[in-house]
Formats: sequence, C-alpha cells, structure tokens
Amino acid sequence: MKLTSDQMTRAQGVLVATAAGDALGAGYEFGYPTPDTVIDMIGGGPFDWAPGEWTDDTSMAVCIVDALVEGRGLDGIAENFVAWIDTKPADVGNQTRAVLSARSGSAAEMTTVASGIAGRTGGNGSLMRTAPVALAFLGDADALADASVRISALTHSDPQAGEACALWTAGIRHAVLYGNYDGIRASAGDWAPLLDAAEKGTPADFANNGWVVHALQTAWWAISTTEEDDDQLTAALEKCVRAGGDTDTTAAIAGGLLGARWGVSAVPDAWISMLHGYPGRSGADLVDLARRLVEGAEA
Repeated sequence: MKLTSDQMTRAQGVLVATAAGDALGAGYEFGYPTPDTVIDMIGGGPFDWAPGEWTDDTSMAVCIVDALVEGRGLDGIAENFVAWIDTKPADVGNQTRAVLSARSGSAAEMTTVASGIAGRTGGNGSLMRTAPVALAFLGDADALADASVRISALTHSDPQAGEACALWTAGIRHAVLYGNYDGIRASAGDWAPLLDAAEKGTPADFANNGWVVHALQTAWWAISTTEEDDDQLTAALEKCVRAGGDTDTTAAIAGGLLGARWGVSAVPDAWISMLHGYPGRSGADLVDLARRLVEGAEA
C-alpha cells in the first residue's frame, strides 16, 4: 500500500522513537529515579553508554530492519543476530545470550535452540525489538501477526512473548495508518484485563518489568496515563524512565508506539542528532532505514 506523507512520517517515527526511548533510559537502567531527578539523554548507567547511544534493544531492532530491507527474511534476521552477538555487546539479556551463543546457522535452528531453554523464557527481549516489524507488513495485518510471533520465537519461546509482540505491532501498524492508539484495544483479546490494570495502576503494580507482561504494562501505563497532546511522546518516555527497573527497554517499547502515533517530528531534534549505535548508525540513518523498509514492503 502507498502511504501518505503523514503516514510515512509516522512510520519513520517508529524506529527513531524506539531508539530515543532506549537511549534516554540507558543511563538510568536498573535504577529508580527520584522525583527531582532530571531525565535526559545523559548516557552512563551500568554499562557506561555514551550520551545518545542506544543499547541492545535498538541494535537488535536494526538487525531485523536490515534483514527485511534486504529481503533476507527470518534466516537473515537470525544471521544478523549472530553477527551482532559476535561483537560482544556490553548489554545482552540472559535469555538472548543463551540462545545466540549457540551461533545457529538458520532461523529454524535458532528457534529450536530457544525452545530448548529451560526455566523462565518470558523475558522482554523480543518485545523490545519488535516495533519495526510492523513497518514491513502495514498492508497485511494477518501476515504481521504471524511474522511478529515467528521473530519473537527466534529467542523467546514463551507464548506470552509472542502474544505481546503481536499485540504491540498491531497497535503500531494501526497508529501509523490512522494516527491513534485504537489498534491496541482492538487487538487486545485476552490481554484486555492486563491493559485495564496498567491504566488503573502504578508502576509498583507491574514492577517486574524485565518480564514481558510487566514491560508491556509499564509502557502502556506511561502512554495511557499521559495527556494525548504534542508533548506526549517525550512526557511518556520520561514516565517510563521514572518507573525504574529496565528503563531503557520499557522506554524503547513505548517509543515504538508513541512514534507511530506522533511521527518522527515529535522526537526532539537534539535527541535525533545524538542517537547512534550498532552497527555504526545514526539517528538520521534510522529515519532513512524506516523509509526503505516501508517502500520495500510497498513494492
């Protein structure tokens, strides 16, 4: 489908706002900012990020985008994930590291490795990177749901991880096309009570935001309890960071949907100019990557 200029701007906002939330939260990860703490793109944190540097959240999202832009599908995504882990990134989730350390040669092999991981497998590591998947399937909601689940399963076998990715990307797709958040509720299904709890609760009610369910609830809490105006994107991202815990990831998750609603123009220029990270990309590069992904899907 051919996008209007407004829709394209919103599509470009998806990847850029994901990275902005990621880099904003990076300096506060695993902490709990006090009410008087100034939230800014300061870098630092437990992995000593440079100001504006994104973390594994956006790096893995870019791995997905690069493979989809090049038409290499699931196997290309798996290959890019292995290439990324081989760079020995500073921050990798335990579950993701366990899967990627096997250095699988195909998507099928990687999915099999992920399904064999014992214990809890419902971390937020597939949800954090899922936003740009929506851009490759703007014209086909069913194909989007299938792709979101399959890409999630490369590293996360828990069904809730796949469900969360399908729900969030459905909301992002709808926001890009129609400029509102209605797609989240329309696609909620069994997750509706969890969304209700997020809207009525506080971050203390879903404090284990390294878990995919609480991560999604934190992101939705920040968005749904912030006034829907021109400042919502920055205000809601700040809320994610103030919620504490896995701050870069919850802000990255929220950023994907906020960017889809408000577009790249809602991301402060100062933030975009600071953004950078694996594999040697800038904020401006993300704008172009999103455009290329959408245009490739249109072809």
